Amino acid sequence: MKLLSVNLGRPRSVAYTDQPEGLTGIDKRPVDGPVRVAAPGPRGAGASGLAGDAVCDLRFHGGDDQAVYAFAREDLDAWERELGRELPSGSFGENLTTEGLDVSGARIGERWRIGPEVVLEVTSGRIPCRTFQEHLGERGWVRRFTRQGAPGAYLRVITPGELRVGDAVEIVHRPDHDITVALQFRASTTERHLLPRLLAAGDALHANIAESARQYAREQAGGN
Repeated sequence: MKLLSVNLGRPRSVAYTDQPEGLTGIDKRPVDGPVRVAAPGPRGAGASGLAGDAVCDLRFHGGDDQAVYAFAREDLDAWERELGRELPSGSFGENLTTEGLDVSGARIGERWRIGPEVVLEVTSGRIPCRTFQEHLGERGWVRRFTRQGAPGAYLRVITPGELRVGDAVEIVHRPDHDITVALQFRASTTERHLLPRLLAAGDALHANIAESARQYAREQAGGN
């Protein structure tokens, strides 16, 4: 298991984002050399966990629980075959393109050591949005991506440091629950009755998703 690509984005003005200034950082491109990774701060204030990477709409992106976004090269390859087009690493706006790692099958709270220093923890899957669809230029993309159910993973930074292309990825902790990124994604999108199950992931679960799960459980129990 290793990093095939480390991808950074710069702010770009587009017509298809709801970001107040019309900017997006979704257009990530591979870079050479080491990239510093650190916790960016709370949602709404912190942006990307990677130095030099732009996150423009802090209402929905960035922050400690979404500091880094990883996507498997194997899943990009599957989409290449389905769409009949090339998808270079970074095409889905991911910071890390991995090889040999079941990213969407990772458990919430799973920890990865990347290279000699960095440790990241899985928090949730990526929910597709209009900006993602328009960036990719595929009609009905949000629906298709959701149906596929392999969203890639957001991660928080446990141990900061530098990473680079070719670094080994090692799973150093795997929780004993069964809440995977793929299950969390289904619960948050098409199968909301699964939301209470997500609470088994504990504090590792993305804070906003945990609150949604608790609220759903209260509603189902007849509470306020």
